Amino acid sequence: MAHALYPGSFDPVTYGHIDVIQRASALFDSLTVAVLNNGAKSPLFSVDERVNMLNSVCKDIPNVKIDSFSGLTADYVTKNGIDVIIRGLRAVTDFEYELQMAQTNRKLAPKADTVFLTTSLEYAYLSSTTVKEVAYFGGDISKFVPKNIEELIFKKYKKINE
Repeated sequence: MAHALYPGSFDPVTYGHIDVIQRASALFDSLTVAVLNNGAKSPLFSVDERVNMLNSVCKDIPNVKIDSFSGLTADYVTKNGIDVIIRGLRAVTDFEYELQMAQTNRKLAPKADTVFLTTSLEYAYLSSTTVKEVAYFGGDISKFVPKNIEELIFKKYKKINE
């Protein structure tokens, strides 16, 4: 039974992330989507908020579990008996960094392989950073994120700007 991990910041989760989650869940027996608590970044949403967002968009995918973690992905993989790390690629520019991370993870967690899924063309331009920037200036993000996530983003910016 192959168990895969899709780690990321998911700040916020986008249609691009959901595309990768749906496709990875079809390839593996179980998929854990895990929010990385990265102290080096200043996220818009807390880890708990991001976990809740992912739970809401993945509720209809039975083999997907949502979690969070701090530290190295390789340590999480080893501790949880995960076979495969999923990474999404939007463009060639992502590949060099992701390849380096995959090779590092292979050294640290030799039993886990990394599988790259190219994002569907309709989401190849999309990033959480882009969503946040458009939303910050009041732009239309309805093509980037589900309605419930859109509402959370605008609510968060309204609260910050009060």
